[in-house]
Amino acid sequence: MSGGHNVPNTMIKTILEQDGDRIRATCDLSGDEDFLKDHFPTFPIMPGVMMLEVLVQAARHLLPDQDEAPWVLEGVKAMKYGQMVRPGETLEVEIIRGKTSEEGSVTFKGGGVLRRGAGIRGDGETVLSGRFTMRKRCDRSRG
Repeated sequence: MSGGHNVPNTMIKTILEQDGDRIRATCDLSGDEDFLKDHFPTFPIMPGVMMLEVLVQAARHLLPDQDEAPWVLEGVKAMKYGQMVRPGETLEVEIIRGKTSEEGSVTFKGGGVLRRGAGIRGDGETVLSGRFTMRKRCDRSRG
């Protein structure tokens, strides 16, 4: 699938490309997000954990059977953070699906760059990059 389309009820604004084991998507930071009220009131920036959540939400589009049991973050390895994302800016992420373990966990390599606009200082700089693992959520109360 190529071309942009909106994704409701997530932080993902637009899926730019999706094919096989790869996806590119964007998250626009408007300034109205609740998490910005405390992070930081006089200098709002997107918290690192919310940047990671954008990667996770994009990765879910590369995984099957969302209705059966949702996929959740299992672990993070060597996540590095760079440029800050501020209100009015866009985080563009790219995720590549890796191997599936015998237990069913799936590894991903992903990262994001800042989109401020062509020719604007900082545009295209790395925001975050690293590896993470996802697994199906287990409802332990069912036995």
